[in-house]
Amino acid sequence: MNYTTNFHKLVLMKKYFLFLFISALGHAQTKMDCHFAGGGHAWNAKLKLNDSISLSFYFKMVTRPKPEIYIYNAGEVITVTEIKITADSIYFKMPVFDSEFRCKWQSKFERNDSISGVWINHARKTKNIIPFSAKEFIYKTAASCYGCSFFEGKWETTFSPGDKENEYKALGIFATPNCWDFMYGTFLTETGDYRYLCGTPEITHENKLKNLPVDTFITLQCFDGSHAFVFKGKKLKDGTIAGDFYSGAHWHEKWVAKKNDDYQLTNPDSLTYLKNGTEKINFSFKNLEGKTISLTDEKYKNKVIIVQVMGSWCPNCMDETRYLSEFYKKYKSKGIEIIALAFEKDTAFEKAKYNCERLKKKFDVQYDILLTQKTGKDQASNVLPMLNAIMSFPTTIYIDKNGVVRKIHTGFNGPGTGEYYEKWTEDNLNFIEKLLNE
Repeated sequence: MNYTTNFHKLVLMKKYFLFLFISALGHAQTKMDCHFAGGGHAWNAKLKLNDSISLSFYFKMVTRPKPEIYIYNAGEVITVTEIKITADSIYFKMPVFDSEFRCKWQSKFERNDSISGVWINHARKTKNIIPFSAKEFIYKTAASCYGCSFFEGKWETTFSPGDKENEYKALGIFATPNCWDFMYGTFLTETGDYRYLCGTPEITHENKLKNLPVDTFITLQCFDGSHAFVFKGKKLKDGTIAGDFYSGAHWHEKWVAKKNDDYQLTNPDSLTYLKNGTEKINFSFKNLEGKTISLTDEKYKNKVIIVQVMGSWCPNCMDETRYLSEFYKKYKSKGIEIIALAFEKDTAFEKAKYNCERLKKKFDVQYDILLTQKTGKDQASNVLPMLNAIMSFPTTIYIDKNGVVRKIHTGFNGPGTGEYYEKWTEDNLNFIEKLLNE
């Protein structure tokens, strides 16, 4: 069946399905900008996480030169190309991650079109099917963001406060783009960041007239194909924020935050370390071609090596892979090698291979990806017993030319963290060049 032809026919039948596509930001771009500057046709999509909470995001479609969907996720654009149209249905797979949408066109509105169906996250075994709907609309550029100033800046954040088992710290950073009433931001944690968040503050009419920050609410959201995040918060009279965090249909926890521009998380280079008396690591696994690869192979002798502990299901790993892939192309000739140890959700070799090959193709990864056929942080710790523990995906291990581990970095602050990502890339380059020059 010629899905592209069917797509064109379907679109021609819906004359109002012609979309103005603005120039896309790069997938990894950190600049905060407005995707709908000047207005235009778009779709307002919703994922129903539970009876009272829905996640909203926006996307556009184009049909030429080929059908594509562009999902707008604050500072990034996710380009979807795996699209199939059959009769009254539309199916599309998210890039990189093992998730998909299965939907039907609806024709209940005279001047609007709509879509309904489900989003299926195959990386999860339970609570992985979430109702989805989308309605076409014309966006008009909004006014400046009243209430944004109450949330801008850096926030010392505690998730699951008072829960000794689950409590953890984070740094919230929020800012306003220049063009409309949205806020962008993210939360940095000691195991990674929550990527690109976007939302709109709301202020009660009474307090708007009095210019008071109390009874001001904020909703920040993110959908990237793997995670479906909703953060709701309320600014309290004492200036703090109290709220709820929802991840998909399977997770909910409380969070609190207080303004603190000086707050810092624990140094990510200090969390994971070698056990006493150990200075080297070793492992042996098959790559995507089925060849067994070890650190002792000739290819890695007298090289500076980066070992990336990751999974194709992990958005922070995706961000790091994008960076490392480009870094490897520039520095391979200078004596750098990279090895990725993949801990997939499905441990069957062929399924894990398929998911990692999608990641490899997306970012043109030219270094070896090894399939451990293990899953989870506990099994990752067993694979690398010379370390105190694997606390996060990704974890990045730096090895010098003599095979000695020189640094271990826990987590990854990706491009959604702005200045923190830029600082990390600078530090990473300086450290690699130091190892190369030894």
